Amino acid sequence: MSIYLIFFLVAFVLSIAGLWGMFEKAGQPGWKILIPFYNFYIWLKIIDKPMWWYIFLLIPFINVFTIMLMVVEFLKNFHKFGLGQQALAVLFPFVYLPYLGFSKKETFTPTPDLPKIKKSWTREWVDAIIFAVIAATIIRTFLIEAYTIPTSSMEKSMLVGDFLFVSKVAYGPKVPNTPIAFPFVHHTLPLTDNTKSYLEWIKLPYYRFPGLNEIDERDVVVFNFPAGDTVATKLPAQTYYSLVRHYGRDVIQNNPRQFGDIVFRPVDKRENYVKRCTGLPGDTLEIKDRMVYINGKKQDLPEQAQYNYVVLTNGTPINQRTLEKYDITEGKMLDGTYSRYQLIMTEETRQEMDALPFIKSIEPVTQKAGMWNRRVFPHDSSYAWNIDNFGPLYIPKAGETVDIDTRNIVLYRRIIEAYEHNDLEVRNGQVFINGEEADSYTFEMDYYWMMGDNRHNSLDSRFWGFVPMDHIVGKASFVWLSLDYNKRGLFNKIRFNKMFRVVK
Repeated sequence: MSIYLIFFLVAFVLSIAGLWGMFEKAGQPGWKILIPFYNFYIWLKIIDKPMWWYIFLLIPFINVFTIMLMVVEFLKNFHKFGLGQQALAVLFPFVYLPYLGFSKKETFTPTPDLPKIKKSWTREWVDAIIFAVIAATIIRTFLIEAYTIPTSSMEKSMLVGDFLFVSKVAYGPKVPNTPIAFPFVHHTLPLTDNTKSYLEWIKLPYYRFPGLNEIDERDVVVFNFPAGDTVATKLPAQTYYSLVRHYGRDVIQNNPRQFGDIVFRPVDKRENYVKRCTGLPGDTLEIKDRMVYINGKKQDLPEQAQYNYVVLTNGTPINQRTLEKYDITEGKMLDGTYSRYQLIMTEETRQEMDALPFIKSIEPVTQKAGMWNRRVFPHDSSYAWNIDNFGPLYIPKAGETVDIDTRNIVLYRRIIEAYEHNDLEVRNGQVFINGEEADSYTFEMDYYWMMGDNRHNSLDSRFWGFVPMDHIVGKASFVWLSLDYNKRGLFNKIRFNKMFRVVK
């Protein structure tokens, strides 16, 4: 049993014990707090609140906020009207509720007999703002969160400028690793370059509540960027590890003017990425001539998958009107003769373009098998892989064991060291884990393989490897607004035909 679970069990028992004592002071038998559903009915009667509140107690995660509000109302029966007292009870109920329940100095007063407290205009607004922040934080942390799409890695499935809701309950919400943080911002305070928005005085271990579904192949998933644990603050768009491979660690650490500070971010404060799941724990993935194979079986492309193509014309230019007609948003002319272009297109668009009379040929841009791309995982020439010809590679599953040696350790080294927190060393032709010679390793977590639908313009698992389960944030579910930032005027920017759509 984890320390985290033990803490929550103890905190829960102490909170219930406190409510037992408070019930008895209110004239109700304490044992009634132990009866599921009935306990809330009695509690609402004690604090003299309408029974329609019960509806919110039945809605997952909304009920957490409702219970917090009921705690605050119960405090008023004990003449605890102060904002600090109420915050203390909400944040540390396992301490404050037992005090109220069993202290002889604290007495209960029925709601109708309570003195009328007239709040100032300022106090009313402060109370409203605080509870709004608490409610929004609970919803954002445990239920649903809004995101925007900043890059074209998922075009045309998801567009730059899409505003979407991400379901936290789909795979189960995570408890924040850093619970003390500035509300509604991610890792950096507004109006600052690199001031942390969170405190690390309290760090909680990974824990995930049960979800509605398991992650399925082809789900569009939001996750914390695994390679974003370390960041050079002046070059945040480039991963620290790619900078190390290019410049060397010593150069980066000794040149803060060029690279900035080197900062470490906990899992929940790493950048959020959105990609499509293409490989599940226990799968073996391979990419052959751009096509993904799982366990030897060729996979269908996502409906809106895109690739780079070289397009040759008879000299007729491909103008902006043609690009807009076929919804081609990325590409360039390769020479000054208006006859050779590189365009990013879906298969449907490729076929439509190929039928145009001035198009001579359309050929895919493909990195050939055996052509090593040093930017591609695992960044080792022993594995001559590239974005179009990759693998085969086993995707780790919790409890499964793989053989390891000095050659294949590059595939799983980051898992063993960074994600599962072991000491790993290679010396004298042998692998040592936590000081002991090892020829196999058993994984503690599930891992996933994520790829963008814009296959030739996506920084995804092909470049940095596996996504651990503890980095999974939620499922991209619904696009409620879509803006085209290249157009002028607010209403011209809105893509009305792309609004209110389910993510597929």
